[in-house]
Amino acid sequence: MICIKEWRQFFSSATGYMAIIVFLLLNGLLLFVFPDTSLLDFGYASLNGFFSLAPYILLFLVPTITMRSLADEYKSGTFEILKTMPLTPSQIVWGKFFGALLIILLALLPTIIYAFSLQSLSATGGLDIGSTIGSYMGLLLLGAVFTAAGICASSYTNNTVIAFISGAFIAFILFTGFQAISKLPVFGSGTAYYIEMLGIQFHYSNISKGVIDIRDMVYFIGVIGLFLIITQRNVANR
Repeated sequence: MICIKEWRQFFSSATGYMAIIVFLLLNGLLLFVFPDTSLLDFGYASLNGFFSLAPYILLFLVPTITMRSLADEYKSGTFEILKTMPLTPSQIVWGKFFGALLIILLALLPTIIYAFSLQSLSATGGLDIGSTIGSYMGLLLLGAVFTAAGICASSYTNNTVIAFISGAFIAFILFTGFQAISKLPVFGSGTAYYIEMLGIQFHYSNISKGVIDIRDMVYFIGVIGLFLIITQRNVANR
């Protein structure tokens, strides 16, 4: 019920449609129009450019989806009604999480056209299917982590703008922060490696190679679970 409510709420205004349209339009321009990032100028069939750029676009798309999840409930007063219903805090949080994740999946589905386009345009060889599937799995897991972080940020405030900025900041730090810290000269190669492992980009890169490692899966599930547990506590104590 909560999942369906999130879905309907997102598409109840033009903002929801515009967010997905802008996401797809921006991807299309970067990947097929702008010469510096165009996939058509690579000389071979590869979606590496898309999977490198998409995480940074998701940094803004996902907080746009999640910023209203709980902040809007607090602001409008509907959270009190939600709390009186026969729902546990975990059901509320997980319902909102899956509702937002389905929207992200909807935004990613049309990008499969890129894969079919490059495959049909390729003269020889074509795409690396294993790597492409792994990259899409990594992108979905990345979106799931950003979603959990965005909902967690939304659970702390009734201001949607603050929820958006906080969610985008947390996602940015998780994706690039640890890798940037690991490159500081004060850390040795061994320490830098373990610091880099704390960030999403390290595990996302591994999955994008088409190699599904249990350690990467545990990492993503663990980070998602951590944010959702924090959110459940916030909802329970509200």
